[in-house]
Amino acid sequence: MSKRPIGDYAVLSDCRSAALISIAGSVDWLCLPRFDGPAVFARLLDQDAGHWSIRPVEAAEVSRRYLPQTLVLETTFCTPTGTAVLLDAFALGKRERGHAMGKSSPGVLLRQITCTHGQLDVAVDYAPRPEFGLVQPVMAPVHGGLEARGGAHVLMLSTSLTLQVSGSTARGEIALKAGDRLDLALTATPAWEQGPKPWPGRRVRSRLDDTAAGWRSWSALHDAYTGPWQEQVRHSGRVLRALTYVPSGAIVAAPTTSLPERIGGIRNWDYRYTWVRDASLTLQALATAACKQEKGDFFTFLAQAAATQLERGVDLQVMYGIGGEHDLSERVLPHLSGWRGSAPVRVGNGAWRQCQLDVYGELLDAAHQTLPPDVPLDPPIRSFLRQCAEAAAHRWTDPDQGIWEGRGPARHFLHSKLMCWVALDRAIDLAPALNAQDRVTDWQHIREQIREAIENQGFNRQARAFTQTFGSRQLDASALMLPLVGFLPGTDPRVRSTVETIARQLTDSRGLVRRYLQDDIDNDEGTFLLCTFWLAQALAETSQITRARQVFERALSHANDVGLLPEEVDTRTGEALGNFPQAFSHIGLINAARAIRAAEAAPQPAGGTHP
Repeated sequence: MSKRPIGDYAVLSDCRSAALISIAGSVDWLCLPRFDGPAVFARLLDQDAGHWSIRPVEAAEVSRRYLPQTLVLETTFCTPTGTAVLLDAFALGKRERGHAMGKSSPGVLLRQITCTHGQLDVAVDYAPRPEFGLVQPVMAPVHGGLEARGGAHVLMLSTSLTLQVSGSTARGEIALKAGDRLDLALTATPAWEQGPKPWPGRRVRSRLDDTAAGWRSWSALHDAYTGPWQEQVRHSGRVLRALTYVPSGAIVAAPTTSLPERIGGIRNWDYRYTWVRDASLTLQALATAACKQEKGDFFTFLAQAAATQLERGVDLQVMYGIGGEHDLSERVLPHLSGWRGSAPVRVGNGAWRQCQLDVYGELLDAAHQTLPPDVPLDPPIRSFLRQCAEAAAHRWTDPDQGIWEGRGPARHFLHSKLMCWVALDRAIDLAPALNAQDRVTDWQHIREQIREAIENQGFNRQARAFTQTFGSRQLDASALMLPLVGFLPGTDPRVRSTVETIARQLTDSRGLVRRYLQDDIDNDEGTFLLCTFWLAQALAETSQITRARQVFERALSHANDVGLLPEEVDTRTGEALGNFPQAFSHIGLINAARAIRAAEAAPQPAGGTHP
């Protein structure tokens, strides 16, 4: 089984798929040709499921970073005899810049190691295992590289290094002295097409430079945020872009599957799909600089993916495949042992069948923040968003599975009711753009009904908080959203009491926030970084800026050395848990930083900020 800490990995992306590379220089996760495709390297989930490592033979001290304003990874190895720098990138389309980045990515992984001082021996270990380790390909040397055949793709490893093949694994070593370098590239083509040709070293070097330039050009268009944690906010924006499948506009929750929420637990889900909720929140997080094309791509994708579902009275799915697929049926891969033995490993996600009413609110909130409110929208988008508002108006009284996708009975979750209120509140503002002025009066009436229900049934006086479901005393961090979406002001005593109760009862010894204390699947999961950022944001909304900063810093301290955030943190060890890197966590960072900046800029109540 794989034992390497999740936080040891860095992510590469070509805005179509992603690779995870360990601090030891090993590609332990790569899915082709899309985020949700079968893995070529999956050592992340099983020691024998494939990897590609480049590292010094001798023990080395290792440091790494992303090149400024890019997701090109630079890893520096220092040995007693010399220093080597490894550059890794997922190639973008040639000369792609700005918002076009990722439109024609070739699906090529680029690697270059250079000796910058002294001399050292470098080892290359190449063990592709397509289809999540099921296929052990036949390898054959070719001029300029090594070809691997087996399964649906032909893999070409381009390199000038002679590799020794043993079965389905190839190994080689090379002595490098100062100024020497080794260029490598991995390409894949469908097995029924003409096999890929090796890339010469000059092409690898050129595309490395070009890919870095592509990322810098996109960053320049999305670096509008200035304020506290500026670099972390901008970097989080790049991570969110890395999780975008540019051909369709879909955004994945994370590029991995089955990294557990508890070591040895059963919460091992496939996150390589687009959740309406996560994608909507991603668009909002990028709203300050997202261009019209990016916004239009996302809403067009959802309108096409949902098609006639809402017209036919069928619930909007909570998630879709990144190409718009509906059926995401879940299956188990029993041949994989799982990260640290956390089985089962799953492909697909059964949550696609769930009813989660909050998605209408997240979707219309994203539209409200990113689309012009008084300019008529394209007919398909206009019709789709109007149908979402109508669905919220008609369905808000129904029970559902809630934001956390519980697999038990449907219940009346407060957060779901709240987001139905948000859906109607934003639709009322968007009525001119939706050509829905005739629906405003009805929407206003239902919006007030939802407000009354939440205020009368959602607040528990014994718990001194808004709670998880109507009539319960169970706390849930999603209640922190009440002031964040504008349902109640931060000055409301019930809001302040809810924030304090959650801060007191749902935080662990590290000051990180749990989603809840128990549920119907597993009652020993880690703390959620998203919920911790929500607490920081809620504290800012209640003018407790010093505390907000402290909570923010606690969450931020769990980013790894290259600024990537996991989904959860183990309450015992402080280790990263869950699929990685996690869009939700980076969204939370961006929104909390903005909220704290806004609170610091706002006039403070007499006596200054609350401690």
